[in-house]
Amino acid sequence: MNIVIFGPPGAGKGTQSNYIVKKYSLFQLSTGELLRKEINNNTDLGKKIESTISLGNLVSDEIVGKIINKYISNIKYKNHIIFDGYPRNLNQAKNLNYLLNKNDQKIDLVLKLTVSQETIKKRISERQSLENRSDDLEETAIKRIKTYEDNIKPVINFYKQSNLLKVIDGEGSIAKINAVISGLIDGIKGWL
Repeated sequence: MNIVIFGPPGAGKGTQSNYIVKKYSLFQLSTGELLRKEINNNTDLGKKIESTISLGNLVSDEIVGKIINKYISNIKYKNHIIFDGYPRNLNQAKNLNYLLNKNDQKIDLVLKLTVSQETIKKRISERQSLENRSDDLEETAIKRIKTYEDNIKPVINFYKQSNLLKVIDGEGSIAKINAVISGLIDGIKGWL
């Protein structure tokens, strides 16, 4: 099973992805984590990524696609991936389908967490004080939310048309959201 989970920065994608990974023995492919890994390793690519992110912009589709392809093409991860924070635009969604098809895979479920902007600001502020992430400064975070909202609408429609999209209220407790997600995954024919 391959799952896509998305929502604006601070919506809880990482928290829910971690839960799904543990419960269903999936591999979490977090583009944010993969990009931060490049930055922490101080690679040339990491320096470009850091410069882009610090301005509140998204990393190019080409760079993200190359990183994602490394995992999709690895037999170890075949049909056991949760895509956390990818795709972020229609081009990425189409590229993901292409890469999966090329490797005899598909998306089985798309989860969209919805939360209010006030909740996002609160969560990002809390996360910034705990993790000291440069992309969690309020001004940068607000720009990232706007960029996300502008780009995600066509992706939502893309997955809606394929009947894969399930919208989840991300305002509740972590346990309540976990239960809703588990019900959706458990309900997929042939999964269990």
